[in-house]
Amino acid sequence: MRRLQYNRYGGPDVLALAEVETPSPGRGQVLVRVRAAAANAMDWKIRNGEMRAMTGRKFPRGVGHDFAGVIERVGEGVTRLQIGDEVLGAARLQQAGAFAEFVIANEQSVAHKPDALTFAQAATLPVVGLTAYQAVINAGRLQPGQDIFINGCLGGVGRIAVQVATGVGASVTGSCRSGSETDAYQLGANTVVAFDLDSAPLTGRYDVVFDTAGTLPFTAARRMLKPGGRIIDIVPSAVKFARSILPGPYTAFMGRPNSNDLQLIADAAGRGEIATHIARTIPLADAIPALIELERDHSSSAGKLVITIP
Repeated sequence: MRRLQYNRYGGPDVLALAEVETPSPGRGQVLVRVRAAAANAMDWKIRNGEMRAMTGRKFPRGVGHDFAGVIERVGEGVTRLQIGDEVLGAARLQQAGAFAEFVIANEQSVAHKPDALTFAQAATLPVVGLTAYQAVINAGRLQPGQDIFINGCLGGVGRIAVQVATGVGASVTGSCRSGSETDAYQLGANTVVAFDLDSAPLTGRYDVVFDTAGTLPFTAARRMLKPGGRIIDIVPSAVKFARSILPGPYTAFMGRPNSNDLQLIADAAGRGEIATHIARTIPLADAIPALIELERDHSSSAGKLVITIP
């Protein structure tokens, strides 16, 4: 099979489209024939070595996590999924490999694709959808009638976070770059502020401050909280994880594989309650230059890059 991979950590120049042996699923795993895969900022952060403490040093490594496709084979112990099922999911952090003709995934990281979604639409959901849902609902414990501030509300996670928050009946303030305010309002935000906001006028207003971009200073986020409020940050660093261990309102959060949560997100998208934005769709053969361009641009607000495999 064809797979996008690399043999060492580094810049985009380490990427190559290679012919490799099609893997076999182990216990609790499935082999999926990929029809579409979506790029995330995490993909190049892993490739350049920023997350090597979690991803290890075993090479060659595949690229990409989010995918949608059709179950080709199931491993021992898999009971919820069957050959021929149309699914969406995410490859393991340590394994990756979604930018390929086939990918291995754990059963707990895979959900059934609603008929109403195309494979391209479904592929955009797993990582950003799980992260947004689990951060807002599980870590943030957002309730109807509460107020949430979403920093970076037009990024991949931010877009879904706005829709999840409004779906539970919360009031949303979102930050975005100048010129994008209309998009934020159309998405469902009640109030929109500048990305480089002055937090002083927002003192004590929010039950949850969700920093999807990782750029909001801790002192500013804490100032914006109501008593008993929570700060959720999804851009990890050693300093942030250390702060998260200490008593207080701050949590450095990473989404976790959970097929039930992923199915909730997928079903909501199938009903039209959650939507992502696809900026560009390209075939696997043209993936490398498109990924390089996306990495250099560093803009997730423009929408998702989706790689298709016929």
